[in-house]
Amino acid sequence: MKQRIITAIIAAAIFIPIVMVGKVPFLLMVYLLASIGLYELMKMKKMRVFSFEAILSHVLLWILLLPNDYSTFLTENNYDKVQIFLIGVLVLLLYTVLSKNRFTFDDAGFLVITILYLGIGFYYLFETRDNESLGLVYILLTLFTIWATDSGAYFIGKALGKRKLWPEISPNKTIEGFFGGVFSALIVGVLFYAFSSLDYSLWQLLLISLIIAIFGQLGDLVQSAYKRHYGVKDSGKILPGHGGILDRLDSLIFILPILHLLHVL
Repeated sequence: MKQRIITAIIAAAIFIPIVMVGKVPFLLMVYLLASIGLYELMKMKKMRVFSFEAILSHVLLWILLLPNDYSTFLTENNYDKVQIFLIGVLVLLLYTVLSKNRFTFDDAGFLVITILYLGIGFYYLFETRDNESLGLVYILLTLFTIWATDSGAYFIGKALGKRKLWPEISPNKTIEGFFGGVFSALIVGVLFYAFSSLDYSLWQLLLISLIIAIFGQLGDLVQSAYKRHYGVKDSGKILPGHGGILDRLDSLIFILPILHLLHVL
């Protein structure tokens, strides 16, 4: 716990100022975090991280992460990000033949899903912050709600947890902890209603907090399913006491696309 707290303080001291600044520094951080996430998932599957498929995967990920304001060079040449991505998928499939099945169809499918998973999640991380008037508040609402959910689930689960939530995926999570996380998230919704500049009613903020709490915990289970399938405890080791980048950001990059697609943010 001591190591986790020290790491969290150092990470927050780096992360939060960049979130406050936004714009290009935040975009560069998003690119860095997404690239580390791709590296972690490729290592998890024991894929070569210095290879043609790794380079192509990073290029496709970086293209998906491009904000609309930064992708004019694509549109000027009559391409969009989806078309470039589809071309990349075809190249990955072709490479299964050229590599004589060293790089397999399963490998290609893994990379396609991984690039979409990271690309969509981190793209909406920047898009959320890039809202000039409310982007910072949206990010803080999402972060504080996720942190409250994680803390509530952990401490209430430790104190009261008896029934396993999904033992095949994450054996330590409990149903009591799940609802403890939801309850803690609702408190954040009340606090933002009282003290933030968001033009939402109390019921709207409670609904947003509920969505974040439920789908944030599901996003954590998605990452747990990845790790469980590939037989690893953590996605990486870059954050002592916490694991990898995806161990800390799995809920965030899962929930932000949902909030946007539901037109909540």
